[in-house]
Amino acid sequence: MKLYNMNRKILLLLLTTSLTSLSFAQGFHAGLKGGANVFKVAGKSFDEQFRHGYNLGAFAEINFNKKWGIQPEVLWNQASTKTSSDFNDIYPHGITDVQNVKLNYLSIPLLLTYRPFKALSLQAGPQYGILMDQNKNLLQNGKDAFKKGDFSLVGGVQLNIAAFKVGARYQVGLSNINDIDNQDKWTNEGFQAYVGFRIF
Repeated sequence: MKLYNMNRKILLLLLTTSLTSLSFAQGFHAGLKGGANVFKVAGKSFDEQFRHGYNLGAFAEINFNKKWGIQPEVLWNQASTKTSSDFNDIYPHGITDVQNVKLNYLSIPLLLTYRPFKALSLQAGPQYGILMDQNKNLLQNGKDAFKKGDFSLVGGVQLNIAAFKVGARYQVGLSNINDIDNQDKWTNEGFQAYVGFRIF
């Protein structure tokens, strides 16, 4: 219940910030985007190789002036990883063989945007992710191994070509998504590339 309430508060804060910014904005646009992720779950329990996944969602552009604005988004984000051969040594009640793991998140980034010139945007800001589903086979008792919420920092660049967007960014996980215990910290991190189209 505490985690549910925290999720609601964070979502409400992001929504309030976006709506308040919109009231002061000089320009508002929205569109759709999609692309590929190359993520990993960092931690001794996992093979720390980057693996591919996908992203798909919608974005808004809220411009304060020609240089500054914010870009809130709502994305389906997939992170893929593989357990290490040491997983059962760290968690004796866990799986004994190497296993592929996919984590699907509803991600809500809120990015500050700076445009040194019209065709280029530099972006950075916080992102909150809500775990939509997870692999429940890591522990022999079938319990959840991953926390439902994930807080990250995101930074990247975006090219603006008329109504089209092409971008790349890096995500660094700040929160420990390990829901078993604290002996091994797990964080999501990796690269994201995408293309988008501004609808209006």
